[in-house]
Amino acid sequence: MHYINTLRNILMAFESKFKAIDNTLHHDDGCSTALDYVEQSSWVLFLKYFDDLEKTREQAAELEEKTYERIIAGEYQWNEWAMPLDNEGNYDVKRALVGDDLIEFVNQNLFPYLQNFTEKYDVDTIEYKVGIIFTNIKNKISSGYNLRDVIERVDELKFQTAENRHEMTQIYEDRLKQMGNAGRNGGEYYTPRPLIRTIVKSINPQIGETVYDGACGSAGFLCEAYTYMHEKVTNASEEETLQTKTFYGKELKGLAYIIAMMNMILHGVQSPNIIRTNTLTENLSNITPSEQKNVILANPPFGGSEREEVQQNFPIKSSETAYMFMQHFMRMLKAGGRAGIVIKNTFLSNGDAKLLRKKLLEECNLHTILDLPSGVFTGAGVKTVVLFFTKGEPTEKIWYYQLDKHFTKTQPLTEDDLADFLKLQQTKADSENSWTLDIASLGEDYDLSVKNPHKVEEVDERTPGEIFKSLVKLEDRAAELMEKLGWTLWPEDEDDGLFGEYLSEDEDEDEDSINYIVKYRLTEEEKREYAVLEKQVDELEAKRVGVSEEEQNRLRHKIMELFAKMEDITDRYQKDVYSEEDEA
Repeated sequence: MHYINTLRNILMAFESKFKAIDNTLHHDDGCSTALDYVEQSSWVLFLKYFDDLEKTREQAAELEEKTYERIIAGEYQWNEWAMPLDNEGNYDVKRALVGDDLIEFVNQNLFPYLQNFTEKYDVDTIEYKVGIIFTNIKNKISSGYNLRDVIERVDELKFQTAENRHEMTQIYEDRLKQMGNAGRNGGEYYTPRPLIRTIVKSINPQIGETVYDGACGSAGFLCEAYTYMHEKVTNASEEETLQTKTFYGKELKGLAYIIAMMNMILHGVQSPNIIRTNTLTENLSNITPSEQKNVILANPPFGGSEREEVQQNFPIKSSETAYMFMQHFMRMLKAGGRAGIVIKNTFLSNGDAKLLRKKLLEECNLHTILDLPSGVFTGAGVKTVVLFFTKGEPTEKIWYYQLDKHFTKTQPLTEDDLADFLKLQQTKADSENSWTLDIASLGEDYDLSVKNPHKVEEVDERTPGEIFKSLVKLEDRAAELMEKLGWTLWPEDEDDGLFGEYLSEDEDEDEDSINYIVKYRLTEEEKREYAVLEKQVDELEAKRVGVSEEEQNRLRHKIMELFAKMEDITDRYQKDVYSEEDEA
């Protein structure tokens, strides 16, 4: 219990500090988005973490009566420029740089010093990786007073114990999640960690195997694979193997690349083998057996496109980036190698992916397909699947598992939600949510669509006229609901036609409006759930008539809870307005 309380206190301290840091950066002219907050706090956090790492190494060297030579030395040490100490080891406020002096030192001295590491050290060293990070990032904090505030808050965080480092990485992952939810650009970097951990557990990488992600983003798969494999380490030789000969990644985008480097170092990999490159520009025929890997874990970007000359690198021509990545992963996998790949579910049935599916089934054993609901990826609004396959033997049977749950921003995916999948996958057992497909039953289109034989799909047998009448009723019902929402929030304006005038406007329906979503986008199951909630709202509204003010408030609170649940249903079909503003 004492250990749990200690971790909880550490976690709360980190959360509190990061919230305060974000608040400071929010008021800085150089930082305008959540992406900036993560990026700018990351380089300060990294230097503090690195200083604590060097202190730990110094202490270990002293115990062995050896001398440790600092990587970041002289005036560039944390306790010289960031938090200078007096002779008694206390923070020397008088020596601390502030305002323009601090910004000038960081931009003109500190960053150039660290960038020079790429010239002084070999590419496989941690020094070189530090140089790469500070070559690809720049200080955006414009106020030296804001930077001083960030530095002092970060300095209060300690990373010299295993508990401190573990909790710090957890909070850092949460920040990456916030960055991922800040917009479409950030969203490319983040895959929910419960999903990643489940994929890693399923693949079960072993010490001595190589692990690769050719679209690594913030390196979530590589970090979780390291954490999983590190628990198996029994000696110094195995630790050395994990540190230098196991994890490999590639990433094109600058911000994601530096975040990946820092993320891996913060997780414990001291010299990450991550390079910044466009993976798809490499011709598949040039990949040699020595470059192939034992394990591939990835969530490649989808929906993008590449130049025609890049498409020529692949035997199966496609403009879809995810399909090109799939070919790359199949080529990069060693014979007997294992892969867990997240991909949009349209891969299973789209005509333009038919030849790729055929190639996958003939060259690999696609033994498992995990079907995920759309709410797994917050804000993305897409359905995905995870393909688990082994290279070197053709597919005979595919075991499907359908995760039939509803996830929202407030109720996200957890590892417990996937525990049943991991349990049943061991024996490929049948259940309400799992079944096996014999490849011999496939047609010439190689359609692998998710079709749960244990669940009967409801067929809408209504005539077009009946469907039209139903849609009209739904529209009227949505208008009534908006009126009730207005009365609930602003009861004093009931007679002002606050919503009535708005709802009577004869305009084309916006595709992002509640009315449009309820009419055309919700599934039948979601519509039923939405209707049940509407009915509950009606019942509570009826109860508000003639009751006390206290009871009125209590019922109003319950109604707002119901509205929140209804919003959860429609939320994932709405565009992220803030993302569009940031992109603009």
